[in-house]
Amino acid sequence: MTQRLQWQTDGKHWPHRANSQFIQAAGLRWHVQLFDEGSNLPTALLLHGTGASTHSWRGLIPLLTPRFKVLSLDLPGHAFTDMPPGGSNSVQLSLPGMAKAIGQLLGVLKLTPAITIGHSAGAAIAVRMALDGLATSEQIVSINGALQPLGGLAGQVFSPVARLMSALPFVPSIFARQASQPAVLQKLISSTGSTLDAEGMALYAQLVTNPGHAAGALGMMANWDLPQLALDLPRLATPLSLIVASHDLTISPRQAAKLVALWPRSSKAPRPQLTTLAGLGHLAHEERPDMVVAPILKLWDQA
Repeated sequence: MTQRLQWQTDGKHWPHRANSQFIQAAGLRWHVQLFDEGSNLPTALLLHGTGASTHSWRGLIPLLTPRFKVLSLDLPGHAFTDMPPGGSNSVQLSLPGMAKAIGQLLGVLKLTPAITIGHSAGAAIAVRMALDGLATSEQIVSINGALQPLGGLAGQVFSPVARLMSALPFVPSIFARQASQPAVLQKLISSTGSTLDAEGMALYAQLVTNPGHAAGALGMMANWDLPQLALDLPRLATPLSLIVASHDLTISPRQAAKLVALWPRSSKAPRPQLTTLAGLGHLAHEERPDMVVAPILKLWDQA
C-alpha cells in the first residue's frame, strides 16, 4: 500500500489544526476544517485544486469567517482524506464521482453551502455539483478555474499520460522522490506563475514528497473529463463568477474571457462576471488572499 500522510505526525503543525475533524462519508474518512460551526452565518464551501489541500485556504479563511461559516476539505486521495478503495481507477476520482462524494459528505455534516468557492479543478467540482443537483449554492466563485478542456497537443496527451502514470504503482514514489529536491519543487511552483512564502513552500513540500498524496493527484488527473463539463456548462442555473490572475501560467486567463464571450443566451444562469487580478499567478489565493477576498465579498453583496 502506498504510504500516506499521518495526521498524528505530518499534521502536527497543519494550518488551522484546531478546526480539523475527521468525518466518515461516501466510504471515505475525510479531513475537514469547520469554522464558526455553531453560528447562523451562511456557509461557504471551499474546494481546492489538484495536488493541493486545506492548507491552500489558510490565508483566505480568516478573511471569510466574519461573514461566513466556512467548510474546507481535502479532496479524495489528497493530503489527509482517504484514497478511494478502487485506487487510481476509482470513480470517486472522476469529476462526477468527486462531486457525488462531496454531496454525501455535506449530507452527513447537514450543511448547505450558500456560496461555493473553488480553485482550479475545485471550480470544476463546484460546477459539476450544481449541474448534478448535489448542491444548491446561491453563487459559485471560480478562482483560476479549470472549466475548459486543455487545448492543442496538451489536451490530446495530458489525460492518457496521466492515466498511464497513475496505473503504474511505482510512479507516485518516483515522483515524490524527485519532488524532494528543493530545485524541483521550486520549478513546480514557479511554473504556476506564483511566488509563495516559506510556509507555503514547506507545506507543498510536505504534500508532493508523499507518495500517497501524489497517487491521489495523479489519479484525479487521469479520471477527469473536462470536455463533458464544457458541453454541460450551458445548463448551469447557478450564477457563476470568474476570478482570474493575469500571470497564471497553468490556466490561461484568456480561457475565462472566452467563456464569458461565448456564454449562450439560452443558459439559465446570467453571463458570468469576470474579475482580473494583476500580477498574480495560478495560486493567487495563497499569494494575496486579501486581493482575492475583495471581489468575492463584493460579488456576494451584489447578489
